[in-house]
Amino acid sequence: MKAATKPDNIFLHPGEWHFASGPGRIGTLLGSCVSVTVWHPVHQLGGMCHILLPARKRAPGQPLDGRYADESVELFVNELRSRRILPASCQVKLFGGGNMFPGPRAMDIGERNIAAARRALAGHGFNLMAEHVGGTSRRRLYLDLANGDVWLTAHRHQKMLGI
Repeated sequence: MKAATKPDNIFLHPGEWHFASGPGRIGTLLGSCVSVTVWHPVHQLGGMCHILLPARKRAPGQPLDGRYADESVELFVNELRSRRILPASCQVKLFGGGNMFPGPRAMDIGERNIAAARRALAGHGFNLMAEHVGGTSRRRLYLDLANGDVWLTAHRHQKMLGI
């Protein structure tokens, strides 16, 4: 995790996550990786993660690792619990999971990442309110920590998702 400060602009690399209050933006660039954004409108705080893989076999006592969908979502849950915030009260969005190497012999890690993130979110009581997943293009996105808006650029188009 990046330092829990009030960011101006934070850029996440694969396996990183950040949770903070605004003003500022958290951004990342996605291919087959997926990103989850979490925003709480009352508390005016949120976060983003950059998930690289669906899951791993984690040994007992081994720390959570943001590279994996199940563990990254659990990191968000722990952060929310420390602030006494219920996952169901958050606005949650899912992005990415593109098939960057399509073809008959391609291993579609993007689809596996999407499925793992959806399972982890549902398993912890998050309600997914928007998503932009799959396809074959890369995505750049930003979470605005002042209002929870997510800005997405894909296929050379820019649009705002969410409230």
